[in-house]
Amino acid sequence: MAPVRTVCVYCGSGFGRDPAFREAAEVLGTALAQAGMRLVYGGGDVGLMGTVARAALAAGGHVTGIIPDFLQAREHMLADVQETVVVPDMHTRKRLMFEHSDAFVTLPGGIGTLEELVEQLTWAQLGRHRKPVVLVSVAEFWAPLLALFEHMRGHGFIREGLDLSYLVAREAAEVVPMLRTAGHEPDPQAETIVQQRM
Repeated sequence: MAPVRTVCVYCGSGFGRDPAFREAAEVLGTALAQAGMRLVYGGGDVGLMGTVARAALAAGGHVTGIIPDFLQAREHMLADVQETVVVPDMHTRKRLMFEHSDAFVTLPGGIGTLEELVEQLTWAQLGRHRKPVVLVSVAEFWAPLLALFEHMRGHGFIREGLDLSYLVAREAAEVVPMLRTAGHEPDPQAETIVQQRM
């Protein structure tokens, strides 16, 4: 198992209604930086994504933001990060976030966050990568999704040999210890296939 050095964080471009979400983003960004793990995120300075990036920077971490050109104005690109990559579209953003990262962590968010999470779960399910995927279920945010996964299992749509591989953290402070234990299994051939198809 190779150690996790770079972590992609998916999260909302808003804050949500529960203050615990923002607090979790701050804790996660700080913890990643203190652990020497680099952050890859969506590049914006708004909502939880801006919070996690600023927290990582404040703790001395390295941050890479990857943002589509058409979202620069809406998501107010964070200028203080060490590396910003402006891409032409969402597909390129997601591909580069995948390529740059050893693991994926999902904080609360909306449809975009869910789509990014499910894509990584799908590729892992199909054996296209072996990188850890962590859901941070602050205030049980992801409980309905986890229940849906169980519903799918019960009806035979998530079945043996094609099960989902993910970890669930109840609070952000649990994430770094989980990633240190999990590590990741580099598989260049599988990752090349993902890059070609994404």
